[in-house]
Amino acid sequence: MLESLDAEPVRLDIRLSGVRSGRAPHPVSAKSQLGSFALDSAGRVLGAEVRGTVHWLPGRDGPARALLAEPGVRGRLPVVIPGTDAVACASDTGGEDGLDVIPADGSATRRIGHGEFGRILELAVAPDGRTAAVACADGRLLMVALDGEPVITEIARSTNAEVAGLAFSPDSALLAWSQPWRPERGASQIRLARLADGTVSDVTPPRFDDRSPAFTLDGKYLAFLSNRAFDPVYDAHHFDLGFLPGIRPYLVPLLATTPSPFAPELNGRPAEPEGPGEVPATVGLDVAGLAERIVPFPVAAGRYDKLRAAKDGVVWLDMPLAGELGETVIGAAGEQPESRLVRYDLAQCRRSVEVEALDDYAVSADGARLAYRTSESLEIKPTGLDEVVSVDLDRIRVTVEPPAEWTQMYHETWRLMRDNFWRADMAGVDWAAMADRYRPLLDRIGSTGDLRDVLWELQGEMGSSHAGLRPPAAGGDPALAQGLLGADVERAEDGTWRIARILPGESSVIGARSPLAAPGVAAAPGDLIVAVDGRPVDPDFGPNALLAGKADKPVELTLRRDGADRRAVVVPLASEHAARYYDLVARQRAAVCEASGGRLGYLNIPDMMARGWAEFHRDLYTEFRRDGLIVDLRDAQGGDAGQLVAEKLARRIIGWNVSRYEEPSSYPADAPRGPIVAITDEYASSGGDIVIQALKSYGIATVVGTRTWGGVLGVDLKYELVDGTMVAQPKYAWWFAGVGWAVENHGVDPDVEVTIAPHDWAAGRDPQLDTAVRLALQALEGRTPAAPPTV
Repeated sequence: MLESLDAEPVRLDIRLSGVRSGRAPHPVSAKSQLGSFALDSAGRVLGAEVRGTVHWLPGRDGPARALLAEPGVRGRLPVVIPGTDAVACASDTGGEDGLDVIPADGSATRRIGHGEFGRILELAVAPDGRTAAVACADGRLLMVALDGEPVITEIARSTNAEVAGLAFSPDSALLAWSQPWRPERGASQIRLARLADGTVSDVTPPRFDDRSPAFTLDGKYLAFLSNRAFDPVYDAHHFDLGFLPGIRPYLVPLLATTPSPFAPELNGRPAEPEGPGEVPATVGLDVAGLAERIVPFPVAAGRYDKLRAAKDGVVWLDMPLAGELGETVIGAAGEQPESRLVRYDLAQCRRSVEVEALDDYAVSADGARLAYRTSESLEIKPTGLDEVVSVDLDRIRVTVEPPAEWTQMYHETWRLMRDNFWRADMAGVDWAAMADRYRPLLDRIGSTGDLRDVLWELQGEMGSSHAGLRPPAAGGDPALAQGLLGADVERAEDGTWRIARILPGESSVIGARSPLAAPGVAAAPGDLIVAVDGRPVDPDFGPNALLAGKADKPVELTLRRDGADRRAVVVPLASEHAARYYDLVARQRAAVCEASGGRLGYLNIPDMMARGWAEFHRDLYTEFRRDGLIVDLRDAQGGDAGQLVAEKLARRIIGWNVSRYEEPSSYPADAPRGPIVAITDEYASSGGDIVIQALKSYGIATVVGTRTWGGVLGVDLKYELVDGTMVAQPKYAWWFAGVGWAVENHGVDPDVEVTIAPHDWAAGRDPQLDTAVRLALQALEGRTPAAPPTV
């Protein structure tokens, strides 16, 4: 209280107390928290990262030793230095990324270049153990001397994102890597440097997407993966062409006189493979004609990744072919397809599968051993043999000290924004002052949730879109998973629970149909649900209380109609989102059809990603055949498919193909016949903003609704904090002709503004849709829709 009415206000320092049990230390499982790992030269020991700590881990038996387990410091990317009992890794000791060289015997750690790298993305150590290569987030490729003075030398710099796939030759004299040559879709070329003089040569030209280079262990070849097979395939639903995955392994002989391993030999191939060749003292290189010497492996192209050198050849990941939504494999009997590790033996020219299912892998420097992770297990096996050793990860013990970890996460979040925001001047924000402003709160928070609130506030100081975070996915308890019936159920006055409406669902999407509509159930609106698995439905809580933990499991319902009970088996849904979405679309399409007398089509696009592309095409043919079109982009979320949507909507019919026994077809195919009206709102965001701007800029459609969200600073969602929290930095800014940078933090204004008032919403009215229909019909009065000619 004030001492008097004339007294000045006094700031009160009020601090709320609490248990704050979230600050207490707690153990974490190495099986679930295992990050990157690497084998030593002989494949006996692993360097492993677990929740930001780095460990020396013998593959078979032996104790695990913590090399870096300092609270508040995050270690990443451990690599066992060949010829030593030491690990090199990235760490943020002192608050900035650098290299740590940590001996396994407990002697002093050597710290190199902290603050000189920015964000370290990839680390490789030469076979002689004297040099490390570092790929930085700002595009630099650096060489670091591990012996003597820690000299850091820039080898190359990319202006199109970061380099990757660092690979040393067996004699440590050459370094290969992939370097992006264009910004769109990240296509890269293979480059190579002589480390003695720093000369850089292009192995492949800037034409395709070449990556994952690896020198074979005999020093004769440089192998890599390349997406350069152009094999068109017709779209299965609409007239369009795409390309099958065209990634294939290739190799280039380093010397012009070295023949291809796939070519016939003068004296034929030996009946038995020869023993492993010696590691060459010097790897020869003829730079002239490198690109002309490239030859493909004799294997089918596919979805391949992460090629590495191994005993007598190379290995790579063979990933399953599947759609972005996985719709084509849902419901298939047996296990879903998984990535396999494939080996190609160059001596025998034979392909084989080393591991049937895995998530990631590493190869020892001598190529004789493979370590691979599958879910929460880690195993080691000899290359080409089936002897498998399970690595006991429980030997690694890690205890998290939350206050120290939260401080590290806070500073890492701050650094990532500093280094990745699309403007170096941070758009005028004093970013250092923002760090100081929120740092005192770290002493007061009591849980990881509190920390994320602080990080949201810190990121929000940039005043831009997409500056947020996403917590790691939490595994739900199956015993609590709510089963849902895909229906509206209501309580009657007598306490019984009645089916008011069954969602019609969508037959083309698995999981988008009400369990009550399944064959044999024969439920109908008006039926009472009187019991679930034989337990009576409580008049107050209804059937949902008995469906807890029943998602995707068979359940017996007792249904009552006209006083007669009948039992039926249903499998409740884990989510009704899909069923309710398609129900909404069907009702809005029906409303447009009725209001326009069948003249207008209706399409709803929920986002600019794979799902939105699928929904755009699901009914495109039938809706494009109408005289005009309503495109509903309300609540359209982000993604980069907007340019494809706009391109197809912009098509105009200029001709017709007429046949005696078929209906006429338009040229071009899949083109709207008349005017288009698009609907948008304040929830259309990111890619949803952009597609509306495209429709306006190209003059494709009249836009009805309210101003869009206004968030067009793009992100790549590349970085996770030590606990798995994803933090986003706005890295890419969109500029548009006529409006410049103005879409960000403003949105796209509609041509005709129409809001949905609360009383309209409560009454189930949709004035935005009504206005769109009216404008489309008015446009048809002055524009004749395209129609086939009469014969």
